[in-house]
Amino acid sequence: MNTTVSTAIVAQPPVWFITGCSTGFGLELARQAIERGWRTVMTARDPAKLEGYGATDSVLVLKLDVTQPDQVAAAIQAAEARFGGIDVLVNNAGIGYLAAIEEGEEAEVRKMFEVNVFGLTRMTQAVLPDMRKRRSGCIVNVASLGGLRGFAALGQYNATKFAVEGLSEALRLEVEPLGIRVMVVEPSGFRTDWAGRSANESARQIDDYRDTAGKVRAGVRASSGQQPGDPVRAAKAIVDAVASGSPPHHLLLGNDAYQGAMAKLDELRTQFTAGEAVARGADFPKTGAAALA
Repeated sequence: MNTTVSTAIVAQPPVWFITGCSTGFGLELARQAIERGWRTVMTARDPAKLEGYGATDSVLVLKLDVTQPDQVAAAIQAAEARFGGIDVLVNNAGIGYLAAIEEGEEAEVRKMFEVNVFGLTRMTQAVLPDMRKRRSGCIVNVASLGGLRGFAALGQYNATKFAVEGLSEALRLEVEPLGIRVMVVEPSGFRTDWAGRSANESARQIDDYRDTAGKVRAGVRASSGQQPGDPVRAAKAIVDAVASGSPPHHLLLGNDAYQGAMAKLDELRTQFTAGEAVARGADFPKTGAAALA
């Protein structure tokens, strides 16, 4: 009896590489990716916190501090060797810092930039060569509502997340023509550890800022564990957006994120419109044929 052997190629489940998986969004994203049967790389500075997740062939647990170039290179190499490539990079690792601008300690601010900006950039640079070669992939950068508008006591944190927004926008222009998607995520307050262990604050607190930065700092601490945002729902929204094949450039998460972002748009439009004549009047005057065009 003749038999026919199918030569059809069965698509492999996508490979998700997620930074900062010990808590919060990173952990929830990894859980949902695993539940969907996707191959998942879970990373943390202390991989012992992820004990039990790497018991299957489809999950790889790695030690990774995104501020350490050698660890970044080793983690990407291990993931590509295990699964053949990375389809989705989620730059989730990040820390916070609470201080009025004047109170900010340079060492703490630099530490935050090393994680939130330079670490994210380093990870992105590490995955792009293979994604470019395959002409496919998706990079998800976790920013914040604080990357769209500033808040007292969060100025230096705002600066890191504004940087993520600008980097993501430029990256999108560079890699989308190559088949690589870029999505930036902007959550408001969620019940992660951001307002707790993950956010240091300045040792010096100036009395003149008590009613501005001081109130925000106290409010952030008091809200820890009580924020309206659900990390499980947020992770599902991120996963669903990527799985759609056409993720949005911006993904706002939370009522406060939506309302805050729309209010910022209204503020900008009002101010820009009011200054239109000044803006247009700053160019050299048109002369000759250009003036008639």
